[in-house]
Amino acid sequence: MKLTLIGTGYVGLVTGTCFAELGHEVVCVDNDPAKVRLLQEGGMPIYEPGLETLVRRNVAAGRLRFTTSTAEGVARSDIIFIAVPTPPLPDGSVDLSFIEKVAREIAQAMTSYKIVVDKSTVPVNTGDKVAETIKRYGATKVDFDVVSNPEFLREGFAVEDFMKPDRVVVGVRSPRPVAAMQEVYAPCGAPVIITDINSAELIKHAANSFLALKISYANALAIICEASGANIQEVTHGMGMDVRIGRRFLNAGLGFGGSCFPKDLSAFIKISEQLGYDFRLLKEVQRINAEQMDRFVKKITDTLWVLKEKRLGILGLAFKQNTDDVRMSPAIELCHRLLKEGATLRVHDPQAMEKAKTVLPDATYIDDMNAVAEGCDALVVATEWPEFKHLDLERARRVLTTPIVFDGRNLFDPAEMERLGFIYKSVGR
Repeated sequence: MKLTLIGTGYVGLVTGTCFAELGHEVVCVDNDPAKVRLLQEGGMPIYEPGLETLVRRNVAAGRLRFTTSTAEGVARSDIIFIAVPTPPLPDGSVDLSFIEKVAREIAQAMTSYKIVVDKSTVPVNTGDKVAETIKRYGATKVDFDVVSNPEFLREGFAVEDFMKPDRVVVGVRSPRPVAAMQEVYAPCGAPVIITDINSAELIKHAANSFLALKISYANALAIICEASGANIQEVTHGMGMDVRIGRRFLNAGLGFGGSCFPKDLSAFIKISEQLGYDFRLLKEVQRINAEQMDRFVKKITDTLWVLKEKRLGILGLAFKQNTDDVRMSPAIELCHRLLKEGATLRVHDPQAMEKAKTVLPDATYIDDMNAVAEGCDALVVATEWPEFKHLDLERARRVLTTPIVFDGRNLFDPAEMERLGFIYKSVGR
């Protein structure tokens, strides 16, 4: 089928590229000429495992192309996916101005029936607003359908998640676009769940908020584990073996971050308030998440006493492994907190250092993870990159001024760290 993706951020670029890999003809539209030019020349604006190879292969095969023209994208497609940003506003609600702008551009460019699919994470009832906007601003009165098709892509695993999804959610107002949407996703072999538009829009916020709840629950348990001498990893392993609970998203650490969970949680709380319900449970999830960072910083200050003029090595800057995304990264927040206390920082991340420099200019960036600890008073693990598990710990112990490691991601074994002579502080163990 002929598809257009409007917006080439993480969601739009991964989705468009993977659709092309499934055999569809795809046009990706973005209003940033520099980004489009970079993609046309074979460059990549983001790091996502496997994505660059797929982009190059599908561009070479003629199934994937990039443009700045919405009108061109609309003209060349049967189905148009909106994948533009929906950033948070100061009160926690969602800025839908990008969605509205794109809906107007689509309306003005349509000359025949189109299916307009909202891929962005949006509040419930947004589909109705998109439909109203297209009707209002259509240059010609042509028929169309609006569909909600929320994404469930994890940064760092987005290609895998798209190609092998647990499910595909399609929200519709009528049966007319169902067959086309099923055809689009047929190569994935996943169940396609057909709902009304409002339910589809709620599914995304409900899912992300529940996953954030699981993380905060694990972090709250970690506090109990530390106080009682238990091990959070053993507790969550025993819990996660219960098929009703599951092991995923029960890792204690610095708390959740990134561009989705904090934003979607705040948005769902605000949506609920607007619908007349005070979602106090989700507010508690937010509070636990914020306090987790406070507790970790206190762990560092309690051990080192005074941070002023202390030199700290930081492993990890991205908000999670396998991405270069530093938006709302707990690692970046931790760095800012330590700098505010007067510490100096030597930092390393396998992929995120260039992007981190724009938000964390007052740090020394080290290319070799094994060199980060040199001359430092302590080493801090802030992101769960698998590479860090292979850190040369013997060297780290030798080059640290004091052999202290604060592990915010529980990457190392406490018994082994003690055997090696470290003062080792982790989370919930």
